[in-house]
Amino acid sequence: MCGFVSIFPTVPGSFQFEDLSAALSCMVSRGPDGEGLWQEDDALLGHRRLAILDLDQRSHQPMVSTSGRLTIAFNGEIYNFRELRATLQARGVSFRTTSDTEVLLCLFEAHGEAMLPMLRGMFAFVIWDRVAKRGFAARDPYGIKPLYYAQTAHGLLMASQVKALLATGRVSRESDARAQASFWLLGSVPEPLTWFRDIRALQAGHSFWIEGGRAGSPSRWWDISASWRDAPSEHLPAAEVRERVSSAVRRSVAAHLVSDVPVGVFLSGGIDSGTLAGLMVDAGARNLQGVTLAFQEFAGRPEDEASVAAKIAAHYGIRHHVRVVSRSEFHADLPRILRAMDQPSIDGVNTWYASKAVAELGLKVVVSGVGGDELFQGYPSFDELPRLVSTWRKLSRLPGAMALAGAFAGFQSRRTNNHRWRHVADWSRSIGGAWWLRRGLFSPEDLPALMGDDLADEALRQFDAEAWVGEMSGHLPEDLRLALGQIESTTYLRNQLLRDSDWASMDHSVELRTPLVDAWLLRDLEPLLSSLVDFPGKALLAGSAAKVLPREVLQRQKTGFGIPMGRWLSDEGTVQSNSTSSRDWARQLVSAYASQV
Repeated sequence: MCGFVSIFPTVPGSFQFEDLSAALSCMVSRGPDGEGLWQEDDALLGHRRLAILDLDQRSHQPMVSTSGRLTIAFNGEIYNFRELRATLQARGVSFRTTSDTEVLLCLFEAHGEAMLPMLRGMFAFVIWDRVAKRGFAARDPYGIKPLYYAQTAHGLLMASQVKALLATGRVSRESDARAQASFWLLGSVPEPLTWFRDIRALQAGHSFWIEGGRAGSPSRWWDISASWRDAPSEHLPAAEVRERVSSAVRRSVAAHLVSDVPVGVFLSGGIDSGTLAGLMVDAGARNLQGVTLAFQEFAGRPEDEASVAAKIAAHYGIRHHVRVVSRSEFHADLPRILRAMDQPSIDGVNTWYASKAVAELGLKVVVSGVGGDELFQGYPSFDELPRLVSTWRKLSRLPGAMALAGAFAGFQSRRTNNHRWRHVADWSRSIGGAWWLRRGLFSPEDLPALMGDDLADEALRQFDAEAWVGEMSGHLPEDLRLALGQIESTTYLRNQLLRDSDWASMDHSVELRTPLVDAWLLRDLEPLLSSLVDFPGKALLAGSAAKVLPREVLQRQKTGFGIPMGRWLSDEGTVQSNSTSSRDWARQLVSAYASQV
């Protein structure tokens, strides 16, 4: 797990090592174990290393292939690299290291871009071919690891962070109206957009070639949306579903334990992290340490996860650590949190503190249960939104019903001062619109006051919530639950949860792994996705470990991985509603971000 920057000039000599160094200095926390620089006329590569596999200096990057032809800068982990290495060795390939980085180089020499579907892992990388004078860049299917690029008149710049590209001084800071509007509307910036007009994200599951200092058109090599669209509609026998889910999840957890350093686990009081902890023990994890956050404001309330997590830890024989976070600590840490946030996001502070606790224990790697709700349909919205859409479609056929609904929505909008109510009648007729109602932060009518009339007008031309969801998620299946799984995985999970997991963990030099966010796992479960409705409450996941979770965990009310942000942001420390605190936090984020960049 690392950070890198690469520059491909259109004219040799137009960039220097200083450009790389400025970018790398932004990413020290991503890779405190080593810094490397490599240069020739057509390419400059810089890398910061967090050593997880093959801790020796021989595995530092940028890494040059044995032939001297290829050079790589790589961020991530390839979990099946040992199997791939064995296959290559059987063909006569020799290795100088025991790293996954060298396996990537040798695979590319053998197969070129055709190697991508062979990789199980989270990754973003750039490979430069000195003979062909061209480069190749790719990103993992879910988009767990970030990769940003800026095409300038002098060449192509790529990096693991937006702020690293800005640090070179070669990229414009001009705002992107659509990206900033998306943040105000949803709480995060959707890829391929970034906060800045001239910086784009290489989208998840995409790659491109680089020649003459310019990026070619991105090409999709894996589309996770296809798993929901192509899922068969028939429901399989319950026993078969249980067995296949358990087997697939076990394989994913075992794969995610590959490491030359100890691996910990975020341990909340929920099914996702509790089951993963049990599966990690089943897979052979020894001296496993679990980390739980606790807050005085949650003491004695359902949101307090410490006591339930302690029971899970005892149930599986895990060393348990409870890290108490106070309001005063939050305010003291706030400047660092805001500096670490690569783009504004209303989430991520919880993961930042959990990662801080992991780092305090001396751990470099931690497993997270993020993605379980999207994959196993755990959010209440998987029941509520399809029911809302179905009901609304029936009501829309009744004479006068929509006019009455519109009048009620207008009344609610005025009563609550929440302008999203104005769109209920229109947006509730599709699953994309209904999702927007549920996930939305501000309303389109709020944007002029938040970002100015000109930017708001530019962003909202031909605005349509359902169309914007379609641009992020692609064509949706007819089954509303499957459609919602696709939407959640390609919007909220991808643009917020995974991105927040990256910056928040990396600020503490911690690698965060996500066994439930794995394209190979999704592919294994594709034939079963329609059958998940038969197993509410993530019962399938909960039944995957050899030792079933305690009943208290299985029956516990879902609370989410939250922090008392509403109280912390209030001057008096009083409770604010979730929507109020999120909106206040969004305003504070943008103000702080603008002062930094």
